[in-house]
Amino acid sequence: MRLVLAEKPSVAREIAQLLGASEKREGYLEGNGHMVTWAFGHLVGLGMPEDFGISGFQKEALPILPKPYMLTVRKIKKEKGYISDPAALKQLKVIKKLFDVCDSIIVATDAGREGELIFRYIYNYLKCTKPFKRLWISSLTENAIKKGFENLKPGNQFDSLFQSAQSRSRADWLVGINATQALTLVVGDGMYSLGRVQTPTLELICRRYLENKNFEVEEYWQIELLHTKDFVEFTSISQIKVNGQKQAEDILKAIERNTNTASITKVERKNITEQAPLLFDLTGLQKEANKKLNFSAEETLNIVQSLYEKKFITYPRTGSKYIPEDVWDEIPDLIRTLQKKESMTQKVSQIKWGTFNKRIVNNLGVTDHHGLLTTEKLPSALSVKENAIYDMIACRLLEAVSQPCLKEITDIILQALHYDFVIKGCKIVEIGWRSIQGNSSDTTEHLQELPELKEGAELKIKSSKILEKQTQPPVLYTEAGLLSAMESAGKQLENKKEQQVLKNIGIGTPATRASIIETLFSRNYIKREKKSLIPTEKGLQVYHLIKDKKIANVAMTAEWELAMQKIESNELSALDFQKQIEIYTASITHELLQTTIERENLPKLQCPKCKSQQLTINDKIVKCPDQVCNWMQFRNICGIQLNIIDIESLINKGKTSLIKGMKSKSGKKFNAFIVLDHDNKSIFEIKS
Repeated sequence: MRLVLAEKPSVAREIAQLLGASEKREGYLEGNGHMVTWAFGHLVGLGMPEDFGISGFQKEALPILPKPYMLTVRKIKKEKGYISDPAALKQLKVIKKLFDVCDSIIVATDAGREGELIFRYIYNYLKCTKPFKRLWISSLTENAIKKGFENLKPGNQFDSLFQSAQSRSRADWLVGINATQALTLVVGDGMYSLGRVQTPTLELICRRYLENKNFEVEEYWQIELLHTKDFVEFTSISQIKVNGQKQAEDILKAIERNTNTASITKVERKNITEQAPLLFDLTGLQKEANKKLNFSAEETLNIVQSLYEKKFITYPRTGSKYIPEDVWDEIPDLIRTLQKKESMTQKVSQIKWGTFNKRIVNNLGVTDHHGLLTTEKLPSALSVKENAIYDMIACRLLEAVSQPCLKEITDIILQALHYDFVIKGCKIVEIGWRSIQGNSSDTTEHLQELPELKEGAELKIKSSKILEKQTQPPVLYTEAGLLSAMESAGKQLENKKEQQVLKNIGIGTPATRASIIETLFSRNYIKREKKSLIPTEKGLQVYHLIKDKKIANVAMTAEWELAMQKIESNELSALDFQKQIEIYTASITHELLQTTIERENLPKLQCPKCKSQQLTINDKIVKCPDQVCNWMQFRNICGIQLNIIDIESLINKGKTSLIKGMKSKSGKKFNAFIVLDHDNKSIFEIKS
């Protein structure tokens, strides 16, 4: 009897149906010589410090370096702490029974680093020693699953993938547990979470926010001239940028007074080729969905996971933008399927059959999985958001196989009096891949369609005006911008040698970046302001404490990513990596424990209930130390953190200032005062 272990019940049902395992049992399906069971994601994980007998946060226990590491059943939070998840315990009991009775095991967890870790942790925790084979597929269509079962791979072929996944898991544990405990002990006020990828990501957001906030805007002025030729209107703009409005006015007056023409002194034309974009990898899709649909990275990940499980797209957690040669033959059939979808029919009609662009074919560019593709299954019953993401993936496939876009860019210099003016023009010679969505440019720069212009010709000046402009600060990160910064962290390094080594290495992986961003939200380190990500008061506090520390070093984090890639490709032993990360953990823990904290001058406030105790003011809560009185006030109310001034006002005056932008349970924003009632409980007073 063969046992198949899938990552989740929905995938197990698909596989069971194909294998003829239709008899329902407790926690698995059986039939036709197969038993098909499932996990619920991570049923087993690394044990926490309390599992090693270390309770609470103890300075003398740091750094905690487990020898050996312990695997424990997934835990869930209850009122009195964490307990083993009953659902996980129950399913592990089923899997243990099936491991014992089966003849062979087929691993059908997601074909990637995380899926491999999920299985191996279960396998090792249950002390199973039976050999296993690997189902390695890139989509859940019937055809893909059949091919996968016909080409099962030896389990030991993925040992290095597991070693890489386990190294990542242990590194995250070591850095996260030790750094969090160290900083929390030093601050002594609430919990301060740090992490191997989380903290450098916070550093990126805070640094950009402060660069934006501290940017000194400078005003400057330019002159714009309007011209007409052959019934076409176009503009030129002065090369000179002046720092005073009066100087600009003087230039304008001189031109208006002395001439009504401008001479063309230089015409430069160049043809450029814009190659068709490659397929989406997960990060690329998340960036595009954030820019065009305002979806968060997490939301996009959830949508593509759903589309994958419904068999409409290939494996989503990919870091590749290419396909291997053997997948190329499937592309025409995928496009024919798209032709049947109403929203894609017109776009498919733009495709030139017989002249497909093979730029996406690159065997060496394919990692665990190829770039995102649609499947031969025509989608139905999609939600609005699922449909939008599906169409985005489909359009990118059509663009990727289309021909390049050819443009003619024209740069012209004019002279009016002795001042130089510039005209920039663009003409589409061959629209190529841009015909799919009908967009001629990705930039906001205005490139004009121009008439025929030659050197030495005179252009009439129809009108002229002054343009008042400002220098622009570095833009705040959107999720798309942050994902780009995480993806290309190595390119941003100032040290040229480091930059060269790490130029293609980011921080985090396509599969983990969304969860890192969500972690920063859940820790109350960042918040959204329209589409921008900005740090909270607490996020900035953490940034100022760690900005010069090793744990915030983007280069160091990128180097760890490179090391884990080397483990996967057998270029570095997991044991050597383990030793390095333990040395690093000890170093950052010691560094954090030496941090000195400048204490905020907190007001001394008397408890409004017992009137006898001084209140303790923490990051999350303000409370009376008297356990009998037990008065408390949470600082985060409906998504807004009360600042010290409002806390002081609430206690001393019984009422805060008007708090804006709070969110109700239904998600609606509202403004209100927070006041203390007769029982010293806080209530809302809505402004009429």
